[in-house]
Amino acid sequence: MRRPGVVGHRLCGPTVVELDGVRVASPADAWFECAGLLGLRALVSVGDHMVGRSGLASIDDLAAAVVPRARHVVRARAALDLVRVGSEPAMETWFRLAVVDAGFPEPELNVDVRDGEGRFLGRVDMAWPEYRIALEYDGDHHRERAVFLHDQRRDNGFVVNDWLVVHATAADRTHPTVLFERLGQAFARRRATGRRHSA
Repeated sequence: MRRPGVVGHRLCGPTVVELDGVRVASPADAWFECAGLLGLRALVSVGDHMVGRSGLASIDDLAAAVVPRARHVVRARAALDLVRVGSEPAMETWFRLAVVDAGFPEPELNVDVRDGEGRFLGRVDMAWPEYRIALEYDGDHHRERAVFLHDQRRDNGFVVNDWLVVHATAADRTHPTVLFERLGQAFARRRATGRRHSA
């Protein structure tokens, strides 16, 4: 289609699925088309959501949707390298990418933490289990009283089992310097004592 104000895109054999009686592109093909509209981190966030609990696509589906020599293929491939199962909310994706960009090792995602007897203490958003360091993103729902009380009880279990938990909030996205400093202090403490832990 050629007319003023319209930019046409030609798809090479997109997979068509039916949703509520409407024929639409598959989630993986829609993700690839977003490469021309979104920045890298936003594209990674959409990919994380698709391969997560939503079950809309797998990483292999996203890879198969990338059309060689198509527009924005470089951005799509760069994003695909960063998509991870388990990092679903957009803010968790942002912090995961930010801490890696800041020079920290890539964290494991949705880690179940247990005490020495194997009792479940809680699940953390991101963790470096060998150091017993966790990074938690606390969204607005953590202000609710029941969630706050649950968090306090859970964090007490982490403390007595020698876990260092660093909490991030939306404000840390704008000014992440202090967050990175605290995370760096946690790693420095572990490295200074030479303490690593088995899983």
